Amino acid sequence: MAREQTKCITSIGGQALVEGIMMRGPKKTEVAVRQSDGTISLQQMETQPLGAKYPFLKWPFLRGIAALVDSLGAGYKALAYSVEKSGLEEDEEPSKFDRWVQEKFGDKMMGAIMTASTILGVLLAIVLFFALPTVLFNLVRDYISGPAINVWRSPVEGIMRILIFLIYIILVSRMPEIHRLFEYHGAEHKTIFCYENNEELTVENVRRHSRFHPRCGTSFIVIMLILGILIGFFIPFSNPVLRTVVKLLCIPIVVGLGYEMIRFCGRNDNWLTHIVSAPGMWVQHITTKEPDDSMIEVAIAAMQEVIPENGEDKIVL
Repeated sequence: MAREQTKCITSIGGQALVEGIMMRGPKKTEVAVRQSDGTISLQQMETQPLGAKYPFLKWPFLRGIAALVDSLGAGYKALAYSVEKSGLEEDEEPSKFDRWVQEKFGDKMMGAIMTASTILGVLLAIVLFFALPTVLFNLVRDYISGPAINVWRSPVEGIMRILIFLIYIILVSRMPEIHRLFEYHGAEHKTIFCYENNEELTVENVRRHSRFHPRCGTSFIVIMLILGILIGFFIPFSNPVLRTVVKLLCIPIVVGLGYEMIRFCGRNDNWLTHIVSAPGMWVQHITTKEPDDSMIEVAIAAMQEVIPENGEDKIVL
């Protein structure tokens, strides 16, 4: 049975994990993971938002940067917990090289390898999303004449970044593990929608809701990519290195603006927010998949733990 049908918006958000979901409420952050024996493991994550420690980070635009840092930190810990509880590490047989490194150098070397992998991943992202579009545009520009050619630099580079992003997520979505992650992503969105419609959190109620939500990390990334095009008009440099450095320095501005836009869309429901949310909602056709009932059960378990009794998370429409 559904409760009284009063639609609202909640500040509760989530993240898909390995065989699980993290839900972040105003007071608690909870991780629910489906274990190899079929049971659901629940773990409250200890988090301290930067805004609580440094009140000025609650100001508009700055709060977006703080929220991203908080999300990355909590997400990393929750992901590590989900890998441990899901039994994924137990199922994977370590390679001979992994065993040799562990025997010879121990956990310190493994930690150094993980750090090096992270750094290489960041550098690869910088090359693909920042340097490569500039280099490609410069190659094309050398064969095209006309005074207006540089006007097209920012939109062309932006379109290339968006295409690289789309190609990447389409390719990784074909991996079985990532496909299941995207199914849990869908379960997260459906559960939040069910709660925002003030319905009882049951598998049956959650199942019939949409998996596309305007207040989503995917939409946030798409909005930042689009904002990057607009900001690119004001970067006069064509040198790939210099232009890449300036783009990186502009990331806090893009994050701050993007957060305010996604926050506005999450708290309002009108024609303007529909237009702003449309690109991200479309990309969610790739980053979310229809979940099965067992995944919905995990999402409900995490959600129920973070709902505040006083309703401070709700904004009634």
